[in-house]
Amino acid sequence: MMIFEETFTLNNGVKIPKLALGTWKIPDSEVALPVESALKMGYRHLDTAQAYHNESGVGQGIKNSGIARDQIFVNSKVEAEIKDYQKAKKSIDETLLRMDLDYLDMMIIHNPQPWKEVNQSDDRHFAGNLETWRALEDALKEGKLRAIGVSSFQPEDLQNLIDNSDVKPMVNQILCHIGATPKKLIDFCQQQNIIVESFSPVAHGEALNNVVIQKMAEKYHVSVAQLCIRYDWQLNTVVLPKSVNPEHMKQNSELNFEISEDDMATLENINTFDYGSASHFPVFGGKR
Repeated sequence: MMIFEETFTLNNGVKIPKLALGTWKIPDSEVALPVESALKMGYRHLDTAQAYHNESGVGQGIKNSGIARDQIFVNSKVEAEIKDYQKAKKSIDETLLRMDLDYLDMMIIHNPQPWKEVNQSDDRHFAGNLETWRALEDALKEGKLRAIGVSSFQPEDLQNLIDNSDVKPMVNQILCHIGATPKKLIDFCQQQNIIVESFSPVAHGEALNNVVIQKMAEKYHVSVAQLCIRYDWQLNTVVLPKSVNPEHMKQNSELNFEISEDDMATLENINTFDYGSASHFPVFGGKR
């Protein structure tokens, strides 16, 4: 159980568990059971988003688990399309209503650009992101949120908030996995005391098909998913594997092994692979 108890401390002193259950693409009608299972197993960090359309089910899973609310770190995300103070403020309140929670442990901006512009536009929406950030800052002051952060922000996006706001982002949730490790961005965040969170640690499942990763997993007598999660873990990031299968959830938390420095370097330098059926999602660099 020790792995579930491991935390980082955010730059405002709040502790964030290093292993989370991701819930992307789990339908609202189905998500309560995996959330409940994960919490009963020992997971203490849940990650959802307005764009996942499953916040209500995640909230239900929390209730069903019987685990005390103050033992669970709950994060959601403001829609990437919202770049406006009033809309962002309203959306935060709507998330709390949907989840039937008095507060969230964290809320983050889902992307610096609206989804339809990701990889299509050079506009970084600096002014709009400051508006949404101001709404998050106010919700933080009001006790609706315990921490605030961002997702998929590049150094210039982060610098915009750092230079023009009262509150520095506490996390940056980014795509980070074997074969796609944005080292400069990770270094920038960590130098700024911004915790990095790694989403899609198994490359939306595509890592399972990579022969080099498979062979490396065999060497350590672990699954490919375990190797991928441990890789992100050793980069000092919060890791957000998604699963609806209790067996996989359990296995994903069994990280009591260490990847050698040489093997970490080998894994980092694997050529980026095709994301297959997920390629059309903007976060994976696909065109829409």
